[in-house]
Amino acid sequence: VSGHRMSTTEIESALVSHAMVAEAAVVGAADETTGHAIEAFVILRESAADNDDVVKELRDHVRAAIGPIATPRGIMVVPDLPKTRSGKIMRRLLKDVAEDREIGDVTTLADASVMERIQEEIRSRATS
Repeated sequence: VSGHRMSTTEIESALVSHAMVAEAAVVGAADETTGHAIEAFVILRESAADNDDVVKELRDHVRAAIGPIATPRGIMVVPDLPKTRSGKIMRRLLKDVAEDREIGDVTTLADASVMERIQEEIRSRATS
């Protein structure tokens, strides 16, 4: 990101260290200005309220934990993450979403409908 080496694991760890976050996945997405930008997908704990303040709070949390260079360009609150049957997160599919590309092959997902739910959630936020 902007000439700095960033570990997705480090940023994910910072996100899940926040009390409101149950799970997180981070991908690098193409950015015209910096080359790559950080995009985060988070699942909130049941007790957390989902609103714009949450996204700002999570950005500030990552900034404080790691530094300004690690601040995600976008944080998307999603209902679930795409995982294989063995439980691995399919970051390739999240990158497709972050870069607004057609979603790739979902046959290896434990639940293929998760990508539809993520896209619906993002569309509903864009129109609200």
